[in-house]
Amino acid sequence: MKESEIILARIGMVNYLNTAPIHEKWKSTVHSENWKIVEDPPACLNKKLADGDIDMGFVSCYEYGRNPEKYKILSGLSISANGPVGSVFLFSHVPMEQLEQAPVLFTSQSETSVSLVKIILEEFHDVQPIYSTGDLKTVNLDDFKAVLAIGDDALRFAEKSTYLYEYDLADIWKHQTGLPFVFALCAVREEFCANHPEILTEIHKELLRCREEGKRDLEEICEISAARIPMSKKKCHQYLAGIEYDLGGQKRKALETFFDFLIKRGDINNSALPLKFYQTSTE
Repeated sequence: MKESEIILARIGMVNYLNTAPIHEKWKSTVHSENWKIVEDPPACLNKKLADGDIDMGFVSCYEYGRNPEKYKILSGLSISANGPVGSVFLFSHVPMEQLEQAPVLFTSQSETSVSLVKIILEEFHDVQPIYSTGDLKTVNLDDFKAVLAIGDDALRFAEKSTYLYEYDLADIWKHQTGLPFVFALCAVREEFCANHPEILTEIHKELLRCREEGKRDLEEICEISAARIPMSKKKCHQYLAGIEYDLGGQKRKALETFFDFLIKRGDINNSALPLKFYQTSTE
């Protein structure tokens, strides 16, 4: 194998529109042959990171909370929203308060959003539906009173939805807690942090640059990305303008609050807190 073909870092990237500002900038401006981008839905990247099939990546924050001993959080990076996110919805035929013992379908693509909707239903609204998980494209949706859809599926779903109620989960979380919500973060395997700090610093610098340039050049990003849904460039711009990619103090507090809920519910171990960050000199 030639030196240029040696893969020194395998980086997971969620293959949804919401990562386009970072992802498209990366594809057009980062040309290292030794860094391999692996595209997948959140749940698939979670498994690959846990199994060591990738070294780092944008994964569900639930994955970090489930396996905190395996990872550090790369500072300054997230997929989050401070209010409506526009692509994580519970679509329902009835008000949320009427979902007690009602059949509710979850997408299999995101464990963070599943945990969030359970908190909203059970903790905030005191209802206990009957949950199922499946592929929204293949199951009979008529069998369910409500459906959780995320990412590009949710954007497409919203365009043709016949549901009376469309609940934006990040917006509900904001109203209930006063905090933003962090759907994904950039987690790095502990051994990669220890063994390749120089490479990690370089990648971190490039990701932060792509974050800044992608948000600055949203018009250009929407020209490239809107057709994948498909949606108009105007709607694409409105959507991506509401997605945030930083991990400042309020986002860290939001992560801690979310993990507090999960710990109390017994979904994750209390070792998820305090959060462990890998800080490089690039931020």
